[in-house]
Order: sequence, then C-alpha cells, then structure tokens
Amino acid sequence: MTLFLDEFPQTPGLCYLNHAAVAPWPKRAAEAVRRFADENVSRGARDYPQWMLVEQRLRERLTRLLNAPSTDDIALVKNTSEALSFVASGLTWQAGDDIVISDEEFPSNRIVWEALASQGVTLTKVSLLGDDPEAALLAACTPRTRLMSVSAVQFASGLRLDLARLGQGCRERAVLFCIDAIQQLGALPFDVQAYDCDFAMADGHKWLLGPEGLGVFYCRADLRPQLKLTEYGWHMVERVGDYSREEWQPAVSARRFECGSPNVLGCMALEASLSLLEEVGMEKVGRLIDERVQWLRDGLMQIPGVRLQSPAQSERRAGIVSFTISGKDNGDVWQALMRRQVVCIPRGPGVRFSPHFYTPRQVIDETLRVVAEVAQQ
Repeated sequence: MTLFLDEFPQTPGLCYLNHAAVAPWPKRAAEAVRRFADENVSRGARDYPQWMLVEQRLRERLTRLLNAPSTDDIALVKNTSEALSFVASGLTWQAGDDIVISDEEFPSNRIVWEALASQGVTLTKVSLLGDDPEAALLAACTPRTRLMSVSAVQFASGLRLDLARLGQGCRERAVLFCIDAIQQLGALPFDVQAYDCDFAMADGHKWLLGPEGLGVFYCRADLRPQLKLTEYGWHMVERVGDYSREEWQPAVSARRFECGSPNVLGCMALEASLSLLEEVGMEKVGRLIDERVQWLRDGLMQIPGVRLQSPAQSERRAGIVSFTISGKDNGDVWQALMRRQVVCIPRGPGVRFSPHFYTPRQVIDETLRVVAEVAQQ
C-alpha cells in the first residue's frame, strides 16, 4: 500500500472521493509529462519517433485492458462523446429504426441518439428500477430495434449491469450492442469479447487516472468498414506518412477514426497511468475498490438520517456510493463536505462518493466523521 500512496501525494487533509468525475494523476503520469515538456523545450520534436513508441505502448495497454482481439481494434479519441458520435453518425439509419437505452444515462449516451430524430429514428428509454434491469432492457427490443447503448455503470446511482447477459441477448436479437464504459474501465475488469459488444468507449480522466482530452474507442473489426467516416485528414489513411501519394484509402484499422495529429501530451500521461493499473492488476484493483465501497457503506449506514441510494449487492456496484441525508438538500450537503475538504459531487438521487483502489482507510474514516457532523447540523 505504501507504493500506492507514494504515487498519490495529495494535499494533507484532503479526502478525495471523486474518481467517477475527474481523478488525480499518479505521480508517474506527472513525471512523464514533465519529461515530455523538458524534451520539447530543449530538443523540440527531434525524438518524435520515440514519442510514437509511447503511443504504441498506450494502444497495447488499452488492448489488454479491454481484452480486445488486436490493437487494430483500438482508436485514440478525444472523449467518450466523440466515440459515441462516430457510431451514431457512422451507421446508416432508416426511418422507423429504434434505439434502446436506459432512463439513467449520462447526457453523452442520450443526446447523441436523440439527435437522430430528424432521420426518423426513435429512442426507447427503459427504467432500471426493477429487480431485473437486463430483462427490462431486452424486453424493450422489437424487430425495429437496431442498437442498444448502455452505460456499464450508471453515473448517478452506481448500478452495474450484467454486460455479458445483455451482449448475448442483443446477439440473439440481431441488435448492435454499444457500451459506454467510462464508469467501469479502470475500476473493474472489462472484456469486450466476453460481453460480445460491437462498440465500447471511455475517457481516460476518471478511473483510468489520466488526463482529460484522451479516450479510447473499441470497434469490432467487421463493423469498421460499415461506419461512414465523418472526419478526414492525413492520419486516418492506410499509407500514413506517405505525404506525396495522391490516392488514399481509410486505414483498415481503427486508426481510420483518428483524422489528425495525435494527442502526444495526453498519451504520455495516460500510458504512465495505465502502467500503474497494470502493475496492480485489474482483478486486485476491483477488489480494493469494492473493499473501500463497503467501508463507506458500512459507515454511512451507522449515521442517523443517512440513506444509501446505490445498490447493496456487490455484483451490482463498481466504485460509486450515492447517499442522501434526511431533511437536507443534496447541494447543501455537497457544499458542506467540500468546505471540509471532502471532494465529491452531487449526482442524480444523492451525493456521490467514488474512492479508487489506493484510497487510504483514514480518508474513509475522516469522510465518515465529516458526514456525521453535517448530518447533525
């Protein structure tokens, strides 16, 4: 655990429980960015080929993290919204096509589908409040359903879905399956092959412990040519680097979705952050997060007036704990916690805590002490 804490030398007294929003970088990511900046200052782009090796290592780490069949299936994108837009704009829609999502989705996984209404595409929003949300989602699929797009973990409630079951159900119904993985990737193991999904995407700035502005898009190999391209440039062609060539064709790999110059600065930071997750191992990361979630849940349930809003079952949760305090506004609770150095956020039905694998027990204990104070006021 000492190694983990050395990687996160946070301000004394700070209780950081906001990884489901924007995570702190590990020290190694900051050091990678400093080295990159120093190289730019002293040598410019002399070592650009070495920078591209870091980018390649990042693709390899992301391939392992998602258990994608190949690095060819991985595109580096600006964010989750961009990747979702590649799917929404890339598929050929017919009037009457329907898309199934949940009624708890983050706007990124709702607006992009609502924008297709002008093409006659309908959107079915399914409640997840019942005992079997997967059955509800699959029951909403009809012969008109073209695609199901769900968050692996709902951003507000913290509900985790059975992605393998949904993937199998979609395949049986000939429905494309898209996963917004941002609240699971980096917090729990993730497996695009086990989930039988067609598309998956996530940003790097939450559980992956990286910077904003760089994310990942997985696209199944046989579907890549079926997505119409909406962005073009020098980097998305098959013969990248052959600048004098007049004829061109899109890259066979998922690089076809990367139109221009790569975010090298972001690659330096995210590659370093993922090296830490790989050293720890995603199975262990998941266990340590669940342990901290349970510490929070156990402590919160002992505080009079506190009501948990997140699922109790371990298989239904990832890293999110949402709660309310009876008689108090969520915004007021959040502001009171922030004034006391507990970094969190109000989302949906409650105030959201989200510890990561390295979060010390003393941070959990101090947070619970502060919540008890706020509840008594």
